[in-house]
Amino acid sequence: MPLALLALAIGAFGIGTTEFVIAGLLPEVARDFGVSIPAAGYLISGYALGVTAGAAPMTILGTRMRRKHLLLLLMVIFILGNVLSALAPTYGLMMTGRIVTSFTHGAFFGVGSVLAGDLVAPDRRAGAIALMFTGLTLANVLGVPMGTFIGQALGWRATFWVVAGLGVAGLVGIAALVPLQPRPAGTDVGAELAVFRNPQVWLAIAMTVLGFGGVFASFTYIAPMMTQVAGFSEGAVSWLLVLFGVGLVIGNLLGGRFADRALMPSLYALLAGLALVLAVFTLTSRAQIPAAVTVFLLGAFGFATVPPLQKRVLDNAAAAPTLASAVNIGAFNLGNALAAWLGGLVITAGLGYTAPNWVGALLAAAALALAVLSGLLDRRTVTATADRPEMQPV
Repeated sequence: MPLALLALAIGAFGIGTTEFVIAGLLPEVARDFGVSIPAAGYLISGYALGVTAGAAPMTILGTRMRRKHLLLLLMVIFILGNVLSALAPTYGLMMTGRIVTSFTHGAFFGVGSVLAGDLVAPDRRAGAIALMFTGLTLANVLGVPMGTFIGQALGWRATFWVVAGLGVAGLVGIAALVPLQPRPAGTDVGAELAVFRNPQVWLAIAMTVLGFGGVFASFTYIAPMMTQVAGFSEGAVSWLLVLFGVGLVIGNLLGGRFADRALMPSLYALLAGLALVLAVFTLTSRAQIPAAVTVFLLGAFGFATVPPLQKRVLDNAAAAPTLASAVNIGAFNLGNALAAWLGGLVITAGLGYTAPNWVGALLAAAALALAVLSGLLDRRTVTATADRPEMQPV
């Protein structure tokens, strides 16, 4: 594998860390700015909404630039956003820094995955793309727990300085190691937009919003839930995030295998399992060992849904998948924003730090209902095709 993939993985590691690390630092950030924990949780919502709003426009912009140049621009924006977050004297400027950073997310992974595949022989593309995404996976296993530890020991601002440093490392690596490829041919935006006429594409995107949103309804408030309900110390939150990250890695790998074998049955089972884990978490979060086990299961079931959800969108937008893929990346983050907001609402209403788990369970159950509806539409289409000989392939 070429060294350029290492530079892409470093960038992915930094982006993944800055997205998720705030969840482990909510109490510290809330105290520093003098806001409530739900208000601090909206820093996750702001980031997620920025990804949602920026994924499609930045991806379209990427069709007009050389990929290396776009990646360099994205890393510069990423560094500036994290520096602004580290320096922010007010909550409003902190939110601005988070949104600025978020605009790099969707385009980096969209363009980076295409570039990674182009750097190797056709029979090694999947491995090259997986290697780049290893940076995102490791961000959850190593970056987020270490960022939480640094923030608790040296102040949360130190974490964002470190993440900005990761951005500099990614920038230098991309500049030095990624080859300058020809400017890509223009994309037919009309063809890309046409796939959204398919209702199955919208059902798949809605499943992504609700299903992955279920994970973040709970995960956004994992730090106060574990410290104030389960009785863990603030220092233990870092290790709990490692446990979540290990579940993420295992779930992501297994979800990919399940999706290749039987996509819709996998979605049914995983979304049902996720809803059950979130419902049970309301009870298990009151004792340390059951809470730790459920944190692992939340990561495993939550991220096992990612490959089948992404594959469902791509399968239904096969004619022009680029924009649909970017929009679905935005959908994951729209789910994050919606869930963090709803979780904050139930906490503010006085229902306690375990209430977001019920919100997450209901969101996952709603995603399961949409998956069942989508599967029924598939069967109706197959039946209609079988009943019309002129639609049969010759």
